[in-house]
Amino acid sequence: MRLIDNTNSYPHLVAQQLAHTDTNYIKVYSLGSTTVIFTRAQGHDELLFTNERRNIKDPEIAFALDKLSNVAFKDVNVIRGDKLAEVSLTTEEI
Repeated sequence: MRLIDNTNSYPHLVAQQLAHTDTNYIKVYSLGSTTVIFTRAQGHDELLFTNERRNIKDPEIAFALDKLSNVAFKDVNVIRGDKLAEVSLTTEEI
């Protein structure tokens, strides 16, 4: 698996997130047919996984967590929906 940075392909999404939420950092990645949106705000990070054809698989979530936040899959609570999944991570501000 590889995460490919596609942030430049989503300028409207990035602009809207930065303008209308507490997000101060956003990246959009492709993980095969799954899109991963990683956002960082004061006190928390969010990973949103979407796929137009199927539900999100645990190995995809585990891989992205390892690469983007160094958090183990077993240590997070995954919120699942139809063809999407979300992980919220609390971060400590320095």
